[in-house]
Amino acid sequence: MLRPIRNEKQYDTALARAYRLMQEQLHPGSRESDELEVLTMLIERYEAEHYPIAPPHPVEAIKFRMDQLGMKPSELGRVLGYRSRASEIMRGKRKLTLGMIRALHEKLHIPLESLVARY
Repeated sequence: MLRPIRNEKQYDTALARAYRLMQEQLHPGSRESDELEVLTMLIERYEAEHYPIAPPHPVEAIKFRMDQLGMKPSELGRVLGYRSRASEIMRGKRKLTLGMIRALHEKLHIPLESLVARY
C-alpha cells in the first residue's frame, strides 16, 4: 500500500521499489505502472522538502547555457548589448541589470530563478 514518505527509511524503501519497477517492461495503465507513477510523485515531494537544490549562481547558469548552445563569449555581448559588460559579468566584476536578465531569459531561455539567485 502506498503511503506518504515521512522518514529516510521509508524514502530508501520507496527508491528501491521504484528502481525495481523501472527495470521491468511495464505496460501503460497497468497496476505496476500506476504504482511507479505515484511512487515517483511521493519521492519527488520528499526530496523537494528534504534535499532542496538551490539555483546555480547566475554566471554559472549563463556559462552552462552558452555551452549547451555552442556560443562563444563574444556572442554574449550581442545578447547583452555590450561586449565589455558581458566580459565584466562573466568575470564577476559587474552584476546583471534587470534589462540583462530579461534579455538572457528571452533570448537564451535561461530560467529567471537562475538569473536572480544571490551573488
